[in-house]
Amino acid sequence: MNASRIALVTGANQGLGRALAEGLAARMGPDDLVLLTGRSHQRVSDAAREVAQLPGTRGHVQGRVLDVTDTDAVARLADELRARHGGVDVVLSNAIARLLPEESQAERADEFIDVSNTATHAILRSFGPVLRPGGRLIVVASSLGTLGHLNPRLQHLFDGASLDQVEYAVESWRAAIHNRTAEEAGWPRWLNVPSKVAQVAAVRAVAAERREHDLSGGTLVASVCPGMVDTATSRPWFSDFSQAQSPSEAARAVLDLVFTEDVDPALYGELIRFGKALPWHDGTPPMEQDRLLRP
Repeated sequence: MNASRIALVTGANQGLGRALAEGLAARMGPDDLVLLTGRSHQRVSDAAREVAQLPGTRGHVQGRVLDVTDTDAVARLADELRARHGGVDVVLSNAIARLLPEESQAERADEFIDVSNTATHAILRSFGPVLRPGGRLIVVASSLGTLGHLNPRLQHLFDGASLDQVEYAVESWRAAIHNRTAEEAGWPRWLNVPSKVAQVAAVRAVAAERREHDLSGGTLVASVCPGMVDTATSRPWFSDFSQAQSPSEAARAVLDLVFTEDVDPALYGELIRFGKALPWHDGTPPMEQDRLLRP
């Protein structure tokens, strides 16, 4: 097996993803490789070149075009990394579709769900099996991903669910949006809430199957909440950014998880914020979040 470490960051053209790629390239060694991915060839190429030229960069940086909504493309990249390098050591799944408050949530649902959820399922299915012992597979989510943010009528769909069951629940939610029955069924109007719950549930499902083996080998599978980050994606939603972190600041806690030698069993499979696991059943139904949406 190739001794160098291989890291992959999705949604790495800008914002938090770009900061994560920069941090990996700075903390990894000269024989290590950081794959910075996104959908636009030009943006990926520009970002990879710029990160590679930063004064603190130590590892090799390459740009790779990857549409995370293309499950076949995700699987091909995982197979390629297994064939060439024997697997991958770090996977940071960070892709998200930007959504504005004035846009119709229903009209943007397919794209948002594909980027946030279909892609998460594909990353977990394809890269989980090629993750080397001692590796890190981390999905960037949100504190909105705890189960209590959903209507109690819907919580059973994700609590203790398998990955197949999470995927089925997501597609049922998508169908309800198209059929205009989502609100009647209890789904919040703000797409970000069920999307994040589903992301965290998907990670929990995969982690439950791998837990014993992963912990014995020092491997971490988890989701993370980076806290409020001042980015183009989040800025339209909030008026007060006085407590927001820059992308570089927010990346530090995530990168600390990547480079911590010992895996805390209490964090394995959980939604982690600033080094602590958030209780899965916490949260309140998202009426306040829905009020962020304009009529």
